Amino acid sequence: MNKLVDVKVLKIFMGEAATYKGRPLHEMIVDEARQRGMAGASVSRGFMGFGANSLLHTSKILRLAEDLPVMVEIVDVPDRIAAFLPVVDGMVEEGSIVVTDAQAIFHLPLRIRDVMTKDVATVEPHTPLVSVVELLLSREVKAVPVMDGKKIVGIITGGDLLARGGMPLSLDMQCALPSTMREEHVHCLDFKELRAADVMSPSVQTLNIKTTVPDALRLMAKGNMKRLPVVADDGSLMGIVSRADVLGAMGHVSSVAAHLDVLPEGMHGSAREIMYRNVPTAALNTPLSAILEQIVASPLRRVVIVNEDRKILGIVHDRDLLNHFARKNAPGILASLIGFLSHSEPQFREIEGTAEDVMATKIITVPPEMPLSEVIQTLVAHKIKRVVVADENGRLLGMVDRDTVLKGLAEE
Repeated sequence: MNKLVDVKVLKIFMGEAATYKGRPLHEMIVDEARQRGMAGASVSRGFMGFGANSLLHTSKILRLAEDLPVMVEIVDVPDRIAAFLPVVDGMVEEGSIVVTDAQAIFHLPLRIRDVMTKDVATVEPHTPLVSVVELLLSREVKAVPVMDGKKIVGIITGGDLLARGGMPLSLDMQCALPSTMREEHVHCLDFKELRAADVMSPSVQTLNIKTTVPDALRLMAKGNMKRLPVVADDGSLMGIVSRADVLGAMGHVSSVAAHLDVLPEGMHGSAREIMYRNVPTAALNTPLSAILEQIVASPLRRVVIVNEDRKILGIVHDRDLLNHFARKNAPGILASLIGFLSHSEPQFREIEGTAEDVMATKIITVPPEMPLSEVIQTLVAHKIKRVVVADENGRLLGMVDRDTVLKGLAEE
């Protein structure tokens, strides 16, 4: 028997003649539930009943035209019922709304509505760009939809800020700066009175709230998209979903998915099958200038520090270098470092130190035969984009990247 999950049952009792915005109320409630991606709704028509006015309604042969009782019933997980309840309450002028606890088994595919982020930060076309950046950094998000009323007219991502906003560092790197330096750096950027509309991507790919997670995964992998707004059938914004959300759902079967067979075939693969083998490496005494060149040259943006037997000793990534020189209060070196990391400067000032001075020694590793489901769980649990693959003796074999996991799962 499949696992029972806690649910809420929402029942709305009304008269058949009740309307909302010129349409039968029960039709409007069902349509609203469908657009919002609720698990399902059913409508029952009674043959006898009475409401608050005590008028008896019956389906006896001589009274077929009377206002018969109608019940709309919706069963879903508690958070979605709680979110839908105010919507229903605003539609019902005369009737009763009942919510009860229950348990159920859902035989449903895993959908985007189950994994998306519902609390979406948004901006308007005229929002100053500096305010957009402050919002992204304060909320620690990587994209904001641009809204004109209820319509999505664009989206601003870290890539847009780099390409058209004149921002020298990625959002990840900005977040790595000390808070005081981050604020100072943002306000020193020459945004030239730019507004959200000036840098946004106007062509916005969206996902319908009923899209299955495997379908979303394939779309994101094919288009190399990191996050997408989620909309209802009428185009209204319902949430936003990232690759991390999708991968997290793949690693953990959602509470509304009863079967593992909703997940793609690629989930049965292992870390060895998708790992990068060409991982930048260096020794403990490698100068930081050489480490920096390796970081900039590699899409992994990391250098693994190993001994002569390839046993892993530590790891250095771009954030470590920024944090190191920020702590040393070396603004000149830090400015040069930022310029080189952002490719805005072809050369950097000579920096002192070796890999051993800045490397992190607490390293998360996975074995090569670890199933992708567990690799994904590791990435999600530790909130990391990449994880090192090592053998039983701690020797470096490769590195798994979140993008390659996504593309591996998307393959038919």
